[in-house]
Order: sequence, then C-alpha cells, then structure tokens
Amino acid sequence: MRPPDWLIYSGVVGVIILACLNHRENADAPPAPPPPDEAEGALLGPVTPFDPAVTVNAPDIPFQPATGTAFSVARQGRWVTARHVVEGCRQPAILVGGGRAVAADVRLSPRADIAVLETEGGPSALPIAPADAMRSGQRGFHPGYPQARAGEVTSRLLGREMLKVRGRGQRDEPVLAWAEVGRTDGLGGTLAGLSGAPVMDRQGRVVGVTIAESPRRGRIYTTSPETFQPTVRGVQTADEPLMGRVITVDNYGLVADDLRRDLRVARVVCMSA
Repeated sequence: MRPPDWLIYSGVVGVIILACLNHRENADAPPAPPPPDEAEGALLGPVTPFDPAVTVNAPDIPFQPATGTAFSVARQGRWVTARHVVEGCRQPAILVGGGRAVAADVRLSPRADIAVLETEGGPSALPIAPADAMRSGQRGFHPGYPQARAGEVTSRLLGREMLKVRGRGQRDEPVLAWAEVGRTDGLGGTLAGLSGAPVMDRQGRVVGVTIAESPRRGRIYTTSPETFQPTVRGVQTADEPLMGRVITVDNYGLVADDLRRDLRVARVVCMSA
C-alpha cells in the first residue's frame, strides 16, 4: 500500500533540514567563566588625590635591630622584604634553619617601603601577579613570621589609601588597605614581624608587600601595584621556574607552612657586624 503523500513530503523535508543543520557553521562562543567571588567588586582604580590618608609617626631614633619576613622572587637569590625591616642594618641575613643564616646585600627602593635582598642562590620563586589583576573585595593571604614565629593572616581588599610617614624616613606613599578577616589559631596581638611578607591572591601570586598594620581598625597595609611592580620588574625573568598554588580559606595555613618549609618565605634578621 502506497504511503500518503503528506508522509512522503514530511520525510523529504526532514532529511533536508537535517542535512542543513549538519553543514551549518558552528561559531558558538565558549561557556562563560564562573562568576567571581561574591565579595569581589570592580577592578581597582588608579591612584587619585581623593584617596583616604593614614598617618604613621616613625620615631626619630637610631636603627633598632628588627626581624621581619622576606620572600623569594628569583631562584638566583633575589628576595623582597619591607624597607623598614633592613634600612640602617649593617648586615641583613636570611635565616635558613638549624641556627644558620645567609648574609644578604640590600637594594632599597627610593619610593616605597620595599627592599630587594641578594644572596648566593635561593629557593624557587613565588609568581608575581599582573599589575591590573586586582579587584575590590578580593581575598589576600599573608604568610610569614608575625611575632618572630610562623603564622599567617587572611584579609579582604578595601581599597587605596595614602600612607603619610612622619619622622625618620618621611614620605607619602600610596598603599592598599586590607581588612583582616582571619589569622593563625592562637595568634593574638600585634602582627609585628609580618612586615615584608607577601600578600598573595587566590592563584598563589604575589600582589604586594605587607608593610604595616592598624590593630585598632583591624587593617593591614601593603604596597600598591604602582610601587611594587617597578621594584620587581626585571628581577623575575621569563625562564624562572614558578610554582603557584591555589589558596583558599581552608588551606591557607597549610600552604603557608609549605612556603616556609621550602624557604620561599623566610625570616630576615639584622646580624651583628
């Protein structure tokens, strides 16, 4: 029995449609990236004259031996720390464990609270984030040696401020202000000794140097991209073997322990001449 004409015509049309679909150009875009952290906002804007200001009074006294934190930025023996940790020190050194220390030469930044230390070789370097990768509200991780012992802090980026240092080393310096939201269990009081520690993003990249705190306001201050990036430019070469690691609020203590164990984050001290 011959099938109805409408059934034949429908089948022919269906075959034509399938053939057209199979030969259609596929120019679909890839899936959209996952949304950013719910607390993250817009990209951080440039420095402006309207940024809030915070004043720090530096005592006008002779250099006092200090201890701080440094981190590796090049395997050939290049480290970064806060300038005020080593400024005026005759012989800075990196502690490498077992009661041993490695002497370091110092290059101070003229514009910011940053210093580059040079040693004969060093551990693997921490990757440095692009200057334009920061967003308001993003999380930061600060592994180091607060109170001269192992510890770490996590924070949220609030925005830009202008740090006005009065007294010894008087200067005006653009900085980033972070709200402290967590720290090593049992670590109370001051974060002295965390100066010079890296502040790292969730991809394990360094976005700046920890330089000051305001305990009463619950804030931590770090260098801004405008001062950090020029200081480290050219120090970390393209062939540097980098080992980034994703950091979360659940593992930042373990990541910090690994960084200290590998000496990628280390204590810097002032040795007797």
